[in-house]
Amino acid sequence: KLFFTDYGNAAKVERCDMDGMNRTWIVDSKIEQPTALALDLINKYVYWLDIYLDSVEVVDYQGRKRHTIIKGRQIRYLCGLAVFENYLYTVNSDNLNVLRINRYNGTDVQSLAKLDNAKEVRVYQKRAQTAVRSHACEVDPYGMPGGCSHICLLSSNYKARTCRCRTGFILGSDGRSCK
Repeated sequence: KLFFTDYGNAAKVERCDMDGMNRTWIVDSKIEQPTALALDLINKYVYWLDIYLDSVEVVDYQGRKRHTIIKGRQIRYLCGLAVFENYLYTVNSDNLNVLRINRYNGTDVQSLAKLDNAKEVRVYQKRAQTAVRSHACEVDPYGMPGGCSHICLLSSNYKARTCRCRTGFILGSDGRSCK
């Protein structure tokens, strides 16, 4: 799945398959300017920052179990969001501090470091990576991902795929080659 935010005409958090199909709104009310998003891949939760409402909130992948983690003026300057174990990590763009927020108790906020010009934060740790399994976009014996001549996108599950073409090409009738 692909998760993303939009704060155009109607602010929302959405999800879709990797090929863009099955687009679903998972949050579309009481949301104004969602600017950063992080996923808890193990428990299947979506966290986001709303800098207009000064809040960090969470829902499950279906948009249920919504609640606020932390709220207040300090949220206005946050950018970037990552989740690992019991904490959310973010950057305060006003003072350039990297912050750690307990995702179960939003009152536990700690400054970890000050970095020049930081705008984003990511957690790289082996336990945070999901196991890779065989999937429909694996390279075939001819070196083509999923049998696609240009781009292979996973579809509704890891066994299904959709082929797409680079700009200037169209997909052939076989659904795999680009012309």
